[in-house]
Amino acid sequence: MWKFLLPFAAFVALVVLFAFGLNPNRDIHELPSPLIGKAAPPFALTDVLDPTRTVSTATLQGQVYVLNVWATWCVACREEQEELLAIARQHVVPIIGLDYRDNQDKAKLWLTQLGNPYAAVPFDGDGRTAIDWGVYGAPETYLVDAHGRIIYKFISPMTQEVWEKEFLPRIAAARSGA
Repeated sequence: MWKFLLPFAAFVALVVLFAFGLNPNRDIHELPSPLIGKAAPPFALTDVLDPTRTVSTATLQGQVYVLNVWATWCVACREEQEELLAIARQHVVPIIGLDYRDNQDKAKLWLTQLGNPYAAVPFDGDGRTAIDWGVYGAPETYLVDAHGRIIYKFISPMTQEVWEKEFLPRIAAARSGA
């Protein structure tokens, strides 16, 4: 009897897994982050374009900012580059570009050739800072309020639609103290 129940139980488990995992109504960008509402993990890293400059959460304190995790090896990061440039030209909030597990020379070349949407580009060569922030992969974009708390996380390439729908209202609320 066990030789029939075990395969049947495995089949039922797979059906349940696929039913929930392949739900077409599920938003792939909605991965819960335990850091929402909590203090942004501290970091102090050198800037990709100016190694004498240190970029840190302490220097960003007191302002609303966006932290965009990117890398030159990331195909989706290249897709979002034009959108980030357009968003940066709006001068709504500073965009900080955390260069994640990358080659610093390649990152400099990328920013020179494709344009630099970032107010600062901290270099996270070993990926420890990204791990502290709960990064699954690149690109990921975080919104941090003036108190240094993470208030939103978006996974996937940034688009103008996402910027307008998800980020701008939260930025306005963060600035008004809501």
